[in-house]
Amino acid sequence: MKAAVIKSHGGPGVIQYMTTFPDPQPAVDEVIIDVAATALNYHDVFTRNGMPGIKVPMPMIMGIDIAGTVRTLGADVQGVNVGDRVLIDPMIRTVRGGLIGEMRHGGLAELCAVPAMQLIKLPDDVPFEAAAALPVAYGTAHRMMVSIGQIKPKERVLILGASGGVGTCCVQLAKMRGAEVIACASTEDKLERLKALGADHVINYTKADFTKTIYEMFGKPTRRTYDGGVDVVVNYTGGDTWVKSLRALKRGGRMLTCGATAGYNPAEDIRFIWTFELIIQGSNGWTRGDLKDLIDLIRTRKIDPTIDSVLPLDHVNDAFALIEDRKIFGKVLVKP
Repeated sequence: MKAAVIKSHGGPGVIQYMTTFPDPQPAVDEVIIDVAATALNYHDVFTRNGMPGIKVPMPMIMGIDIAGTVRTLGADVQGVNVGDRVLIDPMIRTVRGGLIGEMRHGGLAELCAVPAMQLIKLPDDVPFEAAAALPVAYGTAHRMMVSIGQIKPKERVLILGASGGVGTCCVQLAKMRGAEVIACASTEDKLERLKALGADHVINYTKADFTKTIYEMFGKPTRRTYDGGVDVVVNYTGGDTWVKSLRALKRGGRMLTCGATAGYNPAEDIRFIWTFELIIQGSNGWTRGDLKDLIDLIRTRKIDPTIDSVLPLDHVNDAFALIEDRKIFGKVLVKP
């Protein structure tokens, strides 16, 4: 089969496109998927580069977020039929072999062997491309914004890093729940696209201090009242944005976080937490329920996954470059 393979860790260009990689064979509890689309994530970049303490078996086919059609059933598989349209839930790490796309072959290939317990059936009116965009980015965003954060109507929600996969979903979910959205990005083009996605206000963080801009828009938070600032900051960047985010929150405000792309050990000023009675809410991954809810939101056209680019499998290194160069708006997909 055709596959994009790493035989050792390395930087840009190390992924090899092969046309004669051995076809997978299903174990008794597995199915073989005809891969329709695979979405890339920063986790794939980390896997390619190599991560401390994680020994990836080589050669490895990466790709965590996978949608496709069932081709072959293992001997003991029940409740699944050949031809079923499915999304893979990659969060289940307890299955034999470990995380798909990291410890066992993933979706950057024509075919993929997957434990049947990881399948979610897709309705006919949910495109494979939209489904593949869901798990890592949209599943994480849904758990953070809806399941845990419980964004409410009319709340002011500031979203940092709003132009990526998680961020574009956060914008859509916040608007869906009736919030007033302030989205941050680094270019005017991204800001215009965020407006088109539903953002009420946008801030170019390379040209303006987002905290001061929030003060100009809504007033400075006060200790004695609930005036000024925003109700929620979505911050999965960390680094030097952390204390700035605390300063932007009104009394009783909430910080939602699911990562630390700019640094996990930021400077802290806990005075803001007690003085303004702030709440810090962490979110890690997603549940099967989050993915099913997202599939239903696509079916009812309440959200539409933002896809920046769809590239063929033999251009996989170009697809990785789009992510690493931070030129994308939304998700990058690869199709065999």
